[in-house]
Amino acid sequence: MRNRDALVIRTPEGIEFSLPLAGPFSRMLALVIDIAVIIMLGSFLEKVLAPLLVFGQDLADALAVIGYFVISDLQRWRWRGQTVGKRLLRLRVVDARGLRLEPSQVVVRNLMRFVDALPLLYLVGGVACVLSRYRQRLGDLAAGTVVVRTPKLVRPDLDQILGSKYNSLAEDRRLAARLRQKTSPAIARVALEALLRRDQLEPGARLQVFNELAAHFRTLAPYPPDAIEQLSDEQYVRNVVEVLYRPADRSAQVSVLASGS
Repeated sequence: MRNRDALVIRTPEGIEFSLPLAGPFSRMLALVIDIAVIIMLGSFLEKVLAPLLVFGQDLADALAVIGYFVISDLQRWRWRGQTVGKRLLRLRVVDARGLRLEPSQVVVRNLMRFVDALPLLYLVGGVACVLSRYRQRLGDLAAGTVVVRTPKLVRPDLDQILGSKYNSLAEDRRLAARLRQKTSPAIARVALEALLRRDQLEPGARLQVFNELAAHFRTLAPYPPDAIEQLSDEQYVRNVVEVLYRPADRSAQVSVLASGS
């Protein structure tokens, strides 16, 4: 059940989290939306490229195909694995190992779309999606990617877990911004859940969980020793969560919650 419904990723620091897999129906619906968007953009491109018809229909067709790939790939790269359709349905293409999605993966995945679409209505891709372990079509298998769902995160009541203690991590705005930029929504959610459920953990497990989380966050944004030397692992994670979910400067709030939307 676990392998069929979620992609489980374990970080080098030993932190394990899971991403819910997108189903074939939601992916197909997202594709339909994307095709509608491409058709609208295609009609616009036809008007723009109309003067090139004097050089031949083949040139205009070739530029139209190139335009399709540029628009499609740019969407996924700019929106971190999302297109218009995926954004509306809260789906995202991610690296199967939990790493940052590379441009080459986006290109390979898009090129394989022609194979997945064979013989019609994405039959090859649909069969591969049903049979593969992580619901991957051939393009996903070739590029090493997986499509996951990104459910909307509800902002929690932070006062019940953070309190009003001084936060040394929030004082350095440059490092705080780096921490928000480097932290994935999944890891942010793991840290928040750990704080919410800390009283349910056995003492030994509680120490281990916060030790691993703190070690992970320290690698993302190395703070000077004088800012963190007095903090326990749990307090360090608590301060990190406050930086991620409750930035002091609301005008510059590029929070992890927004990244997962």
